[in-house]
Amino acid sequence: MHRLTVPTRQREEFVEITDDLRRVVAMRGWRDGILTVFVPHTTAGVTINENADPDVVHDMLLALRNLVPREQSGFRHAEGNSDSHVKASWMGSSCQVLVERGELVLGTWQGVQFCEFDGPRTRSVWVSWIGGGGAA
Repeated sequence: MHRLTVPTRQREEFVEITDDLRRVVAMRGWRDGILTVFVPHTTAGVTINENADPDVVHDMLLALRNLVPREQSGFRHAEGNSDSHVKASWMGSSCQVLVERGELVLGTWQGVQFCEFDGPRTRSVWVSWIGGGGAA
């Protein structure tokens, strides 16, 4: 396994980590298999989506804020970040990316994004490998 450190600057933001994952795959010599990306935080997640147009990230964050406003009648969690927990659950704590011949198998416009919902913080992302080539 490999640990990435992801610093965030805002309460809610998406941080592109695709190139970080490519570097891990190259550094470890991983060739053909499945990369699992796992976020061990309850107020952050990970997603695969468009990484070419920054308006997509803007629109996703806007939609999530509209669906789950920070202040909402009935929230009970004392820390005041219930919306962050809901958004993180919706994004999910992990994703998988196929790797073929040492390259991430992603669509033309796809990238992997770390999703921060309770920042700014310094976060961890764990990367695990199932497959051939390189050190595990």
